[in-house]
Amino acid sequence: MSKVKPAPLPPDTVIGGYRIVRKVAAGGFGVVYLAVDTEGQQVAVKEYLPSSLASRGPGELLPQVQPEKLSLYRLGLKSFFEEGRALAQISHASVVSVLNFFRENETVYMVMNYLEGSSLQEFIITARDLKKQKVFRESTIRSLYDEVLRGLRIVHQHKMLHLDIKPANIFVTDDNRAVLIDFGAAREVLSKEGNFIRPMYTPGFAAPEMYRRDSSMGPWTDIYAVGACIYASMQGYPPNDAPQRLEKDRLSLALSRLRGVYSDNLIEVVEWCMSLDPLSRPQSVFALQKELSRETERSYTKLTVAEKMRLQFDNIVSENKKPGRRSTAPATKLR
Repeated sequence: MSKVKPAPLPPDTVIGGYRIVRKVAAGGFGVVYLAVDTEGQQVAVKEYLPSSLASRGPGELLPQVQPEKLSLYRLGLKSFFEEGRALAQISHASVVSVLNFFRENETVYMVMNYLEGSSLQEFIITARDLKKQKVFRESTIRSLYDEVLRGLRIVHQHKMLHLDIKPANIFVTDDNRAVLIDFGAAREVLSKEGNFIRPMYTPGFAAPEMYRRDSSMGPWTDIYAVGACIYASMQGYPPNDAPQRLEKDRLSLALSRLRGVYSDNLIEVVEWCMSLDPLSRPQSVFALQKELSRETERSYTKLTVAEKMRLQFDNIVSENKKPGRRSTAPATKLR
C-alpha cells in the first residue's frame, strides 16, 4: 500500500511574500505551485517536500519528519538550498530562472519564472501517437538540442550538474524557447546517502554511473542523458535503462533501424553520448555542440524550435490531441 503524499499548501497561503494560487504539480521531492508576488506577477514556487521523508496533513504548513529521518531530510534541504543559490547566479534563456529562494515553515522554497508551454515529453507522445515515420524532423532535433546544450554549457561552467535531464524536464515555451527545468541535485544527494526502495533516477535517461554509489559523475553524466533524449526524440520511446544495457546492449540495433530516416551523423552522435563507458562519451558540452552542429551547416529554414515543432503537427493533429499548455511541472510519463 503506497504512502499518502504530503498535502500541498492551501490556496491563498502567503509564504515569503508570495500568495499561493494553486498546486501545479507534485513529485517525489517537492510540490510546485502557481503563485503571485506582491505586484501581482505570476511565479512558480517549488517547495522542498520529499514524500519519502516528510508528511503533512491538509491545511498544515509545517512538514512532519520522523526523528530517524531528520538528518537525511536536512541533508536534502541543504542541497536544495544550495541548488537554488547556484541557479540564481545563472542567467540564460535555456535555463529556468530562479528569482528567489528562502527558508520558511522548516523547509526551503525556490521561486522561478512561470513558463507557459509544453514539455518535450508531451510533444514526443503526441508525435508518436500520429505513427509518422519520423517523430521529429532532423533539423528540429538539431535546433532543439542546440538550444538545450547552450543552457547546459552555462550550467556546467558554474560547476553544477543537472542530473535529471529527460524530455519531461525540457520545456518548450509559448515564446519559442527550449528551457531546462527541475534540476536534481537534492535528489542525487539523498540517493547517495539514504537507503531508498525506489530509484531516484529516471530509467532510460540515467547514465550507468548514477546506479553506483562509488562512481564519480561529471558533464559526461548529463551528456548521456542528452543522448537518451535525442534517442527518444527519434524513436518516440526511451532507450533501455543502463542496467539492461550492461547485460545486453541493443542500442546499436535499435538505432540501425533508423538509418535512412535520420543521418548517419545524428545516429553516431547518439551512440557516442550513450556510451556505457563514461570516458568514451563527449567529455564536455562544447565537444558535443561541435559535432551536433555539423549537419546544421546546411541551410535549414530559419524557424524557432517551437515553431518547427508546432508546424509539424498543425495540419494533422486534431484539437484534442495537441500538447496541453501548462507551466513548469512534470508531465505524463514517457513509457
